[in-house]
Order: sequence, then C-alpha cells, then structure tokens
Amino acid sequence: MQVLKFGGSSVANSANINKVVAIVQNALQKDKTIVVVSALGGVTDALLQVASLAANGNESFKENLRSLEHRHLETVKELIPFAQQSSVLSMVKKSCNDLEDICNGVFLLRELSARTKDKISSYGELLSSQIVAARFTALNTGSVWKDAREIITTDSHYGYAGVNFEATYQKAQQFFSVAGQSLFVVPGFIASDENGNTTTLGRGGSDYTAAILAAAVDAVLIEIWTDVSGMMTANPQLVQTAKVIATISYQEAMELSHFGAKVIYPPTIQPLMTKNIPVWIKNTFEPEHPGTIIKAEGTKNGGSIRGISSMSRIALLSLEGSGMVGIPGFSKRLFEALASQKINVILITQSSSEHSISVGVNEANTNAAKAVVDREFSYEIETKKVEPLVVEIDLAIIALVGDSMKSHPGISGKMFGTLGRNGVNVRAIAQGSSERNISAVISAADVKKSVNVLHEEFFETTYKQLNLFVAGVGNVGSKLLAQLKMQQEYLQQHMNLQVRVVGIANSRKMLFNDDGIDLNNWKQLLYDGNHMDLQEFLSVIRRKNLRNSVFADITANNEVATTYYQLLEKSISVVACNKVACSSEYAYYKKLKDLAREFNCLFLFETNVGAGLPVIGTMNDLLRSGDTINSIEAVLSGTLNFVFNNYTGEKSFAEVVKQAQDEGYTEPDPRLDLSGTDVMRKIMILAREAGEMLEMESITNNTFMPESCMQGTVEDFYAAMAAEEEHFFKIYDEAAKDGKKLKFVAKYENGKASVGLQHIDANHDFYHLYGKDNIVLFRTTRYPEQPMVVKGAGAGAEVTASGVFADIIRTVR
Repeated sequence: MQVLKFGGSSVANSANINKVVAIVQNALQKDKTIVVVSALGGVTDALLQVASLAANGNESFKENLRSLEHRHLETVKELIPFAQQSSVLSMVKKSCNDLEDICNGVFLLRELSARTKDKISSYGELLSSQIVAARFTALNTGSVWKDAREIITTDSHYGYAGVNFEATYQKAQQFFSVAGQSLFVVPGFIASDENGNTTTLGRGGSDYTAAILAAAVDAVLIEIWTDVSGMMTANPQLVQTAKVIATISYQEAMELSHFGAKVIYPPTIQPLMTKNIPVWIKNTFEPEHPGTIIKAEGTKNGGSIRGISSMSRIALLSLEGSGMVGIPGFSKRLFEALASQKINVILITQSSSEHSISVGVNEANTNAAKAVVDREFSYEIETKKVEPLVVEIDLAIIALVGDSMKSHPGISGKMFGTLGRNGVNVRAIAQGSSERNISAVISAADVKKSVNVLHEEFFETTYKQLNLFVAGVGNVGSKLLAQLKMQQEYLQQHMNLQVRVVGIANSRKMLFNDDGIDLNNWKQLLYDGNHMDLQEFLSVIRRKNLRNSVFADITANNEVATTYYQLLEKSISVVACNKVACSSEYAYYKKLKDLAREFNCLFLFETNVGAGLPVIGTMNDLLRSGDTINSIEAVLSGTLNFVFNNYTGEKSFAEVVKQAQDEGYTEPDPRLDLSGTDVMRKIMILAREAGEMLEMESITNNTFMPESCMQGTVEDFYAAMAAEEEHFFKIYDEAAKDGKKLKFVAKYENGKASVGLQHIDANHDFYHLYGKDNIVLFRTTRYPEQPMVVKGAGAGAEVTASGVFADIIRTVR
C-alpha cells in the first residue's frame, strides 16, 4: 500500500484535478493506493470567512456560500460527463444546503463555537474528495470514497484535535484489509471524536491525515504532492536562489517544518518516523522532478546546514526578577500557566544566572499569556520579587537546521557574525542539546534580509549579492555606473559577487528598483523617476532593509555628508567620494568611524585623497602592521600639478586652469583647488587617519592666489586671474630661472600640517611628477630614510570612479 496526498493547489480546479488523476493512475501500476485530498485551493479560508460573517450578523455570508457552491458545481461539470453528472451535482447541492442551514443557525445565534467552526470547515475536503472520486469513476478507474471521520478518532479539542492512534489504527486496518479495491479516496484534515462530532487536525492537517493512514496500514511510501518541487534550503518566496534538498532526515524535516517551512505540516513526521516510512515531497505541476525524500537519515551533502527556516508573528515573553534566583519551580509555574490557556511555547531561553526566562509564543496568544502569567505570579509581582511579564511583539524566529551541525564548530559564530554585519539585532537565542537547530529571535522587519544573508553564507556557491545606492551621477558617478555595467559579468564569474544598483539619485530625481536598475537605460529611468528629497531617499534605503547594502556618495554636497550617520546606524556601509564628512570637525569624523565599528559596517573614503591611488589604504596597512607615521610629504592636487606642469607663460594662467576644468581635473569650483583648501582637506584626512586630532584652522596655508581672484562667481574668478597674469608669471619665472619646478606641497610632521607652493629642484622626488599625477611620501619607523612612495594619476573621472568602485567591493570582501 502507498499513500498519495494532494494539497489545495493540486486540486484547485478541473485542469489540476486531471493532473492529479494522471499521477494516481501511474501510481496504481505499482501498488494499491490511498489518495488523500485537501479542499479546492482557497476553500477552507473561504468557509472560515463565511462562518465569521454569519457570526457577526453579516448577511453577505449567503452570497459567499453561493459563490462556493457555483465553483464546485462548475468543477463537476468540467470533470464529469453529462450523463453521469446528476448524482455528483446532487451531492454538491445537498452538502451546500446543509452548510447553509448551519450558517443560518450561526447567523441567528450570533455565536460560533469551535465545534461548529470545525463542522463548517470540514465541507471543503468532503466536497473535493467526492468530486475527485467521481472523476476516477467517470474514467472507469475503480475507486472507493471513504469518509475519514469513520476512521480517524480524536479527542474533542476542536480546531487542533489530538488523535487516538490505537482506535484509529484498528479502524483503518479493519477497513483497508478487507476492501477489495485498489484505489481509495479519503478527505484530509477531518476526523471525529468519540461522540461522532466532526473535528479537524489543524490547518495543513491533510498531510497529517495521510501520515496517520500510512502508519496505520504500514505503507511502503507516502507521497505529498504540492506546488513546489520538494523541501527547499529556504523559503523561495524570500530567497530567489533557494535550492531543493534531495534527501533529509525525519528530525531535520520536523525542525524545518516546526519553524515555518510550509511544505509539510509539522505533526506529519512523527507517525511516519515511528514506522520508518519514507516521505516523498513532489510537485504536481512538475511530476518528473525528483523532489525531496524524507527518511531516517539524510544523505550528506558536504555542508553542515540542511536548511534555513523562519516563523513570523512571534511574541517574546520575558519573566525576570531577583526573586527567581536559586528558587526552584518558577519555570514549572510559568509553563503550567501557559498550558492552562492552551498556549504553545515555540522557543525557550533562560539566563545562566536564573534571573530571567524568556519564551516565544504565537503573537495571537499575547494578551491571554500576559493575563495568565501575571495572575500566576501576582504575589511575587506585588512583593517586587518578580517584574510583571514583559511582552515584545513584531518579532520572528529564524532557524538553522542540520544533523551535521553538532560535529562542526563555529556554526553559531558564523550565523551571528553574518547577522551582525547586516545590522540584525538578535533578541534571544536557543539551541537544543542535539545541536540540530540554532534559533534566534529577531525583528519581523529583518526576516527577509536575515534569511538571504544566511543563505548566502551557508549555501551560495554561485554569488553573493551587494545592493548599491548611488547619490550623484555627474561626471564621476556616470563613469562609475559605466564601470559597474562593464564589470558585472566579471564580478559574478570571478568573485561570485552580484552588484545590483538598486537606487540612484541626483539633485533633481531619485529612482529605486529592488531587482536592480537597468544600467543600459539608467539616465532615462532616472529622468522619469520621482522628485528628489534627500531625507526620503535615505528613509527608503533604511526601510528597504536589503542585505549587504552600500551607499556611495559621489557628490560634493555638504547636506549629503551630514547624513552618513543615519545609514551607519542601520549597518549600511558608506563609501564617500565626497570629502566633506572626513574634513569636517574632528568630532563628526570620529563619530562616523566609531559608528562603523559599532554597527559592523564600513566607512570608506579612499578617493578623498589621490582619487584612485591606494594612499589611505597603504597608510592603514602600515599602521595596522605596527608601523608609525613620522611624516607625510605629498603633492595631492592633480589639478595644481596639471596647471603648473602646463603653465609656461605661452598660455595665460587662466587658460591653463580652464583647460584643467574642461578635462575634468578640478572641483566644480576650481577655487577650492587653487586656494589650497582641497589640499588642506586631504592632508588633514591623512593626518587624522595617522591618529592626529587635527582641525582645518590648525593647518598653515601659504597660498599663492591673490585675494582678488577669490571673490564673486566662477566667471569673476577667471576674469580676475586674467587681470593678475603678471603675478602668476612672476611666480613661474622665479622658479624656472633657477632650473626648478613649482609644486603645491602638503606636509605633516610632529603634529603640524602645512600646504603651499614650493620650488622643487631636480634631485627631489617631486621633480619628475608630470600631468595630473599625485605623489605621497610616507616616512615611518620602518621607512626612515627611503620613504614609502605612492605615485600615479591623482585626478580624473575614470580613476576616481575606479577608486569608488574598489571601495564598494571592499565592503563585502
């Protein structure tokens, strides 16, 4: 004997029922078969809604009943030949009339007992199973319909009845052993108590029905046919890359189903495990797929984790107080109080000090739990030995499950490290002595992100996903997007990294797409986007709560720079091309660095100094390895280096500066470069990274720019430079006649920093510095005479964008 169970989606309509019939006919070639069916998809919910409407005195329940009747009648007409329809249509009509009579009684009394609710909800399976049986008859496939209420005996705990296995097994064996047919059709979900009243086995109970019957007749196999191809490593609605689990042990399946894996109803496993009957999870709509086999021992797959599951709508109840320490019986009283209200405890955790105990329950039971526990401990609460029960809602449980976890140290550390890096706060932790399950209570808002990052960590061999938000798509920003587009395939193939740009903003518009913005068409999409509001842009980033989120600021905007803390506090890494934050007051710079450490994310700003050159990274490598920075000497302005490398008096100074601006080397306002302000910012950032608490006003600026050039607009600036051409040529000529070159040099030593124009002779490291190149000399304890040198292009949109790109990749490495 074998048992096949078909869920609501498998019998949702006539087309699906025909798929079921084909599967069963194929199975009949192997062995006698019991078919257990659920109600047509969505019918049980509809019946419960009808009951609720009737109980509330809402006459619309009648219209809902008519709709249900019509659906079943139409299904019969589509499945059964006209000449054979009469008896089946009469059965549907009679059942719906009986159902309407019950609902009319509920409507008149305005009362809906648990017993009546079970009676009403039973009609879904009664109707669907008889329609399926009639379809077999119409096809001359002999079958017997058997009412499950005549076999499965339960207690009278309506809604979630407990099975009397001894009586049930006896009835099942008596019936199936003498029945001459090869095919039996049985309604799932329903049973009866000793008085013959209809009971139900809990939502999803059709699986349980199949398992009970399989165990009763010692079936060789049970197949559960659903709309997915087996149990998955995670919920595919949350994780797009979830994989089918080929084989899994009974215990692992029980753990996963208990914590929310909806493929199989949790109590289903127990009777099958006792009889060692394998369970095959199959897909009605893809019957050739191998699916998942649940048996005594799952096949080792090389990993320690079998699956990740989650359960939402959890409340955490915490009982704590000094009066609990060392006093036996508190836990017993807590659980007895909850049991008295039939409140199921999903998770338990207790501090080793015995000062507190926390339990997870269904959120629907919160009020009842609070009342009964506070009543049980009223004396201790009144005498201040125990605090009133603390209730936290809007929580969820996420669980890692695997038989092999007990032989693999470090799983917990990996789990909680992964959650922590993504800003997921863990409220409570539980692990059984079997080490088959590690469970954590988290915010319900973090479930999707948590399941995805854990799935990446434990299962992904294809790629890790990075979700990028970009503010600023001007010269550098547009180059960055072009580089990301070009490298997407490379990153996925060679680094197993999928970078998705999920948000873009400029000063006018903002755009979001959780599936990734099309980088072939981002300009038009952004143009058609929403009006830009910085706080709303940041709020959306925080609300989306995507895993591995990174915010890249490629603006020069003060307001944007003052908002980084809002992102870092949500464990969203920040990559700043914008120098404002790191060159603002030291207190804010330090706050950002501290927040990044506190919330397990990164604050990176390599391009603040030297564009794409590894200046800050090199210095930090020196410091982390124990070296000490004694002095820094540098040419840090690609703009100024370009200007003084190209100015000989043949073109005016103003023309050379304009050329630098046109080629993209200057800040939007070139005065930031020529005044030395930008270089001051850069040397201050380096000094701060070296450990110096330096402010801008402490830096000496030996400027070469006349005051007249620093007034008014950018147009005024160029006009003033043209008027001061004699001044600029004189500076150049004084250096040239001595065979020297002009370089704008920044220096940091002994806690002091300065910037200014210097005459550089041919023996100096800076003399052969051409174009827009930067150079930085680090003299350290290890490099006292011959300095560590970083040299290369220090300006330009392409190299700056590549530096931002590199920082983005560092956030996930």
